This record gives sequence, structure tokens and C-alpha cells, in this order.
Amino acid sequence: MIYIWFCILVLYLGAIRPLAYENKLPRSYTVDSPRVTNTTTSSDYSSSKGQNKEYTAQYMRKPIDWQKPSENRPYPNLHTVKNLNIRVNISQNRVYICDGSKTIYTMYCSAGNYGTNPQTHKRVSATPTGTFYIQPERGASFYNASLHEGANYYVSWLNHGEYLFHTVPTVANGQYNVKEANKLGKSTGSHGCIRLSVPDARWMMQNMPTGTKVVIQN
Repeated sequence: MIYIWFCILVLYLGAIRPLAYENKLPRSYTVDSPRVTNTTTSSDYSSSKGQNKEYTAQYMRKPIDWQKPSENRPYPNLHTVKNLNIRVNISQNRVYICDGSKTIYTMYCSAGNYGTNPQTHKRVSATPTGTFYIQPERGASFYNASLHEGANYYVSWLNHGEYLFHTVPTVANGQYNVKEANKLGKSTGSHGCIRLSVPDARWMMQNMPTGTKVVIQN
């Protein structure tokens, strides 16, 4: 008789404990489910570098349109990103917004034109490579009279206003230079800054926190 009552008690506790565990979870969680946000969840991104690239590639806008976002999904909610950083690949004409090593958004870009270093005779870009950080300088537009070129929606990452993320270039009257804009995502073209599509640059200017790490490589 004691053994029967013991079995009943074990079965009862086994049924109750999972329910108690689920009721203690925060409202934004369910058992075996990821946290839900208003944009994209971290569970959407593969931990494998190769799979991650394949995953993000399916969202890239094709053909490239410098007047539209680079991806056909919403921009990430940076408030949910734990280890935000930016990686730029000059030769691939891509900017990767990352959470740690995981790419959470990819942008088409055009960085600095390539030239030959007279000392090393190596092919180098006008865009500096290395590790930098987003700086406080940002704004709606600028125009450089000496270069006869400007841009909109800029944010600095080196020398406090010298090297920027910004839109494809504008001319003196404020109109976009369509010939240069069409290089976006296909080739380099700038004097050293990193050009982005108009919506991408606006989002970057409005949302990217000062101090965010930027790693640029050829």
C-alpha cells in the first residue's frame, strides 16, 4: 500500500513541476522558445559563419538599389544586441552589422578607390584599414567644395569628421550623383569614406551608438 501511494506522489510531482517552471518565466518567454522582439530575433542567425552568410544572403535586395535598404527585411533592433560591432570588407563592397561574430544585417557599400602604395607597391584602398570606433560627429548633410562632392546622413568613425559612413555622393545642387551611386555594392569609388544606400545611411546616422567598434579590412 505504501508503495502504491509513493508511485502516485511521484507521478503528481512530475506533472506539477513543469507547469510551475513555465509560470515563472518572464512574459516575453515561453518554454523552448526564443525571446521575441519587434524586429529580428537572435535565434534567426546561425552560429556557423558559413551558414550565417548563406542565411543573410537570402535577404539581400537584388538588383542593388541605392535608394532602398540593402535587405528586404526590417533593420535590427540594436537595443537587443549584446555585442554590437561593424565589419567592413572593402573588396567585397559590404558592411556587416554584427552581434559578436553573427551578422544581423548586411549593407551594400562602396569604400575608397584602390591605388598602388609607392613604397610597398601593393594595391591599397583610400579607406584606412584596422579597428576604429563610431565618433560623436554626425548629421543630415555636408558638401566638400574642394572635392565638388557631398553626401547626406553621415556619421564619423575616424578623425572626427574626416572619415565617414554616408550616403552615395551628391553634387553641388544637392542632387545625387547617379553615375557614382550605381557603383554601390559593385566597386569602390570614394576618396576614403564608406558610401551606403540612402536608407542605410539614414538608419546608421540615427541609430548607431557612439563608441561602436568598426573593423575594416581589405
